Amino acid sequence: MPKIRLYAVGRRHWVVALAVLAGLCALAGAAHADHPREVRMGVYQNEPKIFLNDQQQPSGIFGELALQMAQHHDWTLVPVPCEWKACLDALQDGSIDLMPDVAFTPERATLFDFHATPALLSWSQIYARPDTPIRSALDLKNRRIAVLQGSVQQDYLRNLMAGFGVQAELVPAESLQAAFQMASRGEVDAAVANRFYGDLQAPRFKLVSTPVLFQPSQLFFATGKGRNPDLIATIESNLKSWQSDDDSHYFEVLKRWMEAPPQFLVPQVVWWALGSLGGFLVLVLGAWWFLRREVAEKTRSLRASEDRLNTILNSVDAFIYIKDASLRYQYANRKVCELFGAIPEEVVGHTDADYFDAATVAKLRVNDLRVVQQGERVEEEETNRSADGGPEHTYLSIKLPLHRPDGSIYALCGISTDITKQKQAERAIHQLAFYDPLTHLPNRRLLMERLHQAMAVLQRSHTCGALLFIDVDNFKDLNDTLGHSVGDLLLTEIAARLSACTRAQDTLARQGGDEFVAMVQDLGTSLSDAVVHAQHLAEKILRKLSEPYLLDGHAYQTSVSIGVAMFGGPDSNQDELLKQADLAMYQAKADGRNTVRFFNPQMQAQVTARTALETDLHRALEARQFLLYYQPQVDEQGQTVGVEALVRWQHPVRGLVSPAEFIPVAESSGLILALGEWILETACKQLVRWAAHESTAGLSIAVNLSARQFRQSDLVAQVQAILQATGAKPERLELELTESQLIDDLGGVIQKMDALKALGVRISLDDFGTGYSSLNVLKRLPLDQLKIDQSFVHDLLLDHSSASIVRAIVTLGDSLHLQVIAEGVETTEQRDALVALGCTHFQGYLFGRPAPAP
Repeated sequence: MPKIRLYAVGRRHWVVALAVLAGLCALAGAAHADHPREVRMGVYQNEPKIFLNDQQQPSGIFGELALQMAQHHDWTLVPVPCEWKACLDALQDGSIDLMPDVAFTPERATLFDFHATPALLSWSQIYARPDTPIRSALDLKNRRIAVLQGSVQQDYLRNLMAGFGVQAELVPAESLQAAFQMASRGEVDAAVANRFYGDLQAPRFKLVSTPVLFQPSQLFFATGKGRNPDLIATIESNLKSWQSDDDSHYFEVLKRWMEAPPQFLVPQVVWWALGSLGGFLVLVLGAWWFLRREVAEKTRSLRASEDRLNTILNSVDAFIYIKDASLRYQYANRKVCELFGAIPEEVVGHTDADYFDAATVAKLRVNDLRVVQQGERVEEEETNRSADGGPEHTYLSIKLPLHRPDGSIYALCGISTDITKQKQAERAIHQLAFYDPLTHLPNRRLLMERLHQAMAVLQRSHTCGALLFIDVDNFKDLNDTLGHSVGDLLLTEIAARLSACTRAQDTLARQGGDEFVAMVQDLGTSLSDAVVHAQHLAEKILRKLSEPYLLDGHAYQTSVSIGVAMFGGPDSNQDELLKQADLAMYQAKADGRNTVRFFNPQMQAQVTARTALETDLHRALEARQFLLYYQPQVDEQGQTVGVEALVRWQHPVRGLVSPAEFIPVAESSGLILALGEWILETACKQLVRWAAHESTAGLSIAVNLSARQFRQSDLVAQVQAILQATGAKPERLELELTESQLIDDLGGVIQKMDALKALGVRISLDDFGTGYSSLNVLKRLPLDQLKIDQSFVHDLLLDHSSASIVRAIVTLGDSLHLQVIAEGVETTEQRDALVALGCTHFQGYLFGRPAPAP
């Protein structure tokens, strides 16, 4: 038999020595070949799994299994002692033939050959002194932990702590014994060992096990890659045979070495005595029972941990999966399996091509290769479609590389969340925020953004653009006659026709109501050419929109007014451009139906003047620059029975300003409310002054109410307060309304007029005959007076129709017991003609021009 070479570290154990001697004797007795096979086996000190006994022979679980196989197969087992790292290097370079206690990893599978059936199941555990509280991986924070240098445990523990966000110092140790010695002396807080060594040696070093377990592993015999396939086959055959028989040598070895070692040395003769008395058999049976129970308990624990992990991963509302370097699925949680319509066993080993269409597979492959080949962390939105052509789904995916201890990548882990509904909600919110819900055209907000961008681009490119404001004429009439649903149909049809008139790069928007805006870009560098293009487009729109419509069975034809403002110069301003297009559109409406008008400086001058006038109006109210003039109203005998109050503005620079000039501005700006209140209060004060004189005590004052005044919810209370504050007699105050104020909410109008009448105030209908009042409406109104419009008086002697209208108004007034007064009487002939038609009250220049109160 060749000489046996041994390198080993560790303590002696007399039990192992006996077993080894017995094994060697049996092996020698069974030898029958002249030249038995020599098997060089590396041995490192990792009791009770593998170590050299006092006779420098392999011992421990793996040692005894190797000796048994050597005896059975006529091998000469040559132990080669070495440190763990040196053992693996020797196995790789062929210095040794066999290495026990090797945990399988994908990396090692490329360097060594392994049999299929594990020789032993193990895991790593952390051991510490009893006064060092370590209850979970979180308690490892900032601690010093001894770990076997170059071991797989070192990398697994580092990854474990990284997963928990814990930082600790890993102190390398040359051997497990050295690691336990450092922990026992307090040089480190804890030490890492496999559970066999740890449970056996921890009492000796006064250490205890902690709940921190990791790196469950299968342990094998290993040979150099491709060097000893017969050894691997023989070991596999023996292990399968032994593990299928509960009474085999395999379980006897496990039972013997799973027990804790005694703390004292016993002479060999004692063991022989015990063996002779049958104690050995009892010990074997006890160890076997203990091992089976321990293995079952640990198996249940591992399965429970795996079940808990699967429960967590399957309850998460996310798609979690692992793919290997070939992009084949190695794990898929419940969500992934539901997506694929398969069970986990059917998913494993398949690729994305089995579940997605070709375009999706290509996109997924690009991102996956970035992870497994370049080690990138990929976080992107991915839109996927199933292989059967189902609807697209959008996922937020995070893909991470999984590393071996040497840093190489062996797989990727992906976590994907279905954000399809979120993206749909975002699109819906974007649609609501930037698009009109009826026509689906951009709304004003989006128009403003695009206009801002377009103006910046055109200024850089020195090209021109145009902004077209398009207003539908008489749209309110359509809504009032056929209903809003028909009005919506018209707007939708107009939007479609406008889209057909504009280009894809143009922006067509609905600004609100019946107004549309077209923003046209890239009309060339010449302003004159751009104007021609804009004119052609506007005329095209006029023609298209003037064609007949069929709306819910109703034939309808409409017209539009278009205002155009050009832009693109260096001085273009967005707000000014919008005002210019709006002004041009209103000018088009003023000029008639189906009209296009371009903005010009004269329009701007009018706007500027109007703005200045509005500013002066504010100052005039504060400075009390307004005056009340009074025009007499007379009866048939020419006696003054009352006056109409007419406001005048005494401007400090411009002099007396005509009401025709400032009243419309006051109306549109809202200043008419404050001005109207001042007029009413001033007129009531004048009534009080006149009441103090017998000659004027019987006079009444007529005050015009604007439409905005009359719509005030507190008008009645305002009038009552002024009457009470001034002490004016209500029956001497006459409020004049126009027919246009009666159109909207007739019931509310009548209610407000009744409330005013209840105060004692008289009510007159001004400019009668020019509005839309019907006899049915007129008879319901609590009126006191009808006022014939001056246009009929002016044409009374020239137009037979005007005379007939005046006669009809007088007759109507008599029938309704209303006083009738004619305004605008300028000649005696007009006055006489009115008398002949039955009119008894008059107002006009013939009887006096408006003047301040005397």
